Amino acid sequence: MKMRISFNDKISHDSGVLVLLQSSTTLNGITKDIDQKLNGQVRKILGADSFSFKKGSIVKLPQPAGLPFSEVIVIGVDAEKPLSAQDIETLGAKIHTSLGNSQEKYATIVTSEIKANVKDLVAPALIANGVLLKSWCFDDYRTQLEKSDRCQTKRWEFITDDTAAAKADFKTLEEISEGVFLTRHVVSEPPNVIYPKTLAERAKELEKLGVRVEIFDEKDLKKLGLNALLGVGLGSEKESHMVVMHWEGGKKDADPIAFVGKGVTFDTGGISIKPAGDMDEMKWDMAGAGVVLGLMRALAGRKAKVNAIGVMGLVENMPSGSAQRPGDIVKSLSGQTIEILNTDAEGRLVLADALWYTQDRFKPKTMIDLATLTGAIIISLGNEHAGLFSNSDELANNLADCGLATGEKLWRLPLAKAYDKDIDSVVADMKNIGSGRGAGSITAAQFLQRFVNKTTWAHLDIAGTSWNKKGGSLAQAGATAFGVRLLNHFVATHYEH
Repeated sequence: MKMRISFNDKISHDSGVLVLLQSSTTLNGITKDIDQKLNGQVRKILGADSFSFKKGSIVKLPQPAGLPFSEVIVIGVDAEKPLSAQDIETLGAKIHTSLGNSQEKYATIVTSEIKANVKDLVAPALIANGVLLKSWCFDDYRTQLEKSDRCQTKRWEFITDDTAAAKADFKTLEEISEGVFLTRHVVSEPPNVIYPKTLAERAKELEKLGVRVEIFDEKDLKKLGLNALLGVGLGSEKESHMVVMHWEGGKKDADPIAFVGKGVTFDTGGISIKPAGDMDEMKWDMAGAGVVLGLMRALAGRKAKVNAIGVMGLVENMPSGSAQRPGDIVKSLSGQTIEILNTDAEGRLVLADALWYTQDRFKPKTMIDLATLTGAIIISLGNEHAGLFSNSDELANNLADCGLATGEKLWRLPLAKAYDKDIDSVVADMKNIGSGRGAGSITAAQFLQRFVNKTTWAHLDIAGTSWNKKGGSLAQAGATAFGVRLLNHFVATHYEH
């Protein structure tokens, strides 16, 4: 059953869990009435020395006498600092977490005290979106019995003085979250379910939202000359594909903004095979493509006033008698030749052709690629920031700001000719890895830059942020969909008017 979220100015359910959000000891309206029915227990909680608004204390009252609810939860909110959209969504996620593995069907959240320091968005909608984002989990292959350790609350009612504004704002936020969920879902699916053809089919489903979708199979790609991309998939029985998604919500003659995603649906490393340990995680080596898919879903769902192109290069990197070998040389779509020294440096080969195709065909005003490109970025930045590379200071700064606003943080690293020399080849125009272990993420970005021509461009290396084994503030453990909310915010802030 899908989660149902509603907004009301009074409590309509007399069962389930009741959550009270308080930013001070002052009681008003519904909370005051509830406190009276509980013989002053709420006031006592708020006044206790152990209760801290700054730390967001949580106190639970199970089976409260005088009320029909199974539990009352009081949560402190720090009112001393302005609450950003991220703060308030995180508060919503905290509410969901506080319910643990509750089997209650209903939850009622009294939000009237919480105010957002955000233009055009009201707090109850943001709180509800935080609950929604945190609630998503990948349970497709678990039995019903095993699912009992999850929160089963499906009906959430948020009490607010302005129900109309909350409903309107949440409608937009929900569409963005649906894009996040699509990304999380395809990234979480096993590689026997999601491979190039089936991921392309998932993209085709966006046509019902008004997205125009083109799917190129291997025959098409050979005709076009995407030999770098095709080379990666030579060892697999699964056909390589490229998907182009068009969202035309802006002015008819306006140049689009383009997003390009690496979609290696499983990466063994090819002939340069990876160690067996944790190789199962390589199902999410298509997270960049997954983000582009989810972003296009978000833009179409909320009817974004922009022209956007989403491109996914989709391959499976497997070892076999037909696989690409170290030492091979391929001619890319750009005409530049590439010496393959390591078949596990495959994502940049996929992006090389996809980026060149995108800039050549669509002439975008801005082009951004996303890829789980290098393990080196995890060594550099861990799991807190994604790597940001760009040929434009303005674009880099705008993306970094949007990352801070959405909690999907970026850290800029350099591009320079000194690094570029490290990928020069003596037998071809370039080689697909640098000559040493140093600056691996930078040399990968330098490689990509050779295929963007003069387009304003940014590369996001999301290898460390696409999957979180422990979970994050707005996500359960697993796929994060890092980049969907960031880029949606980027589009809304800088390209929609």
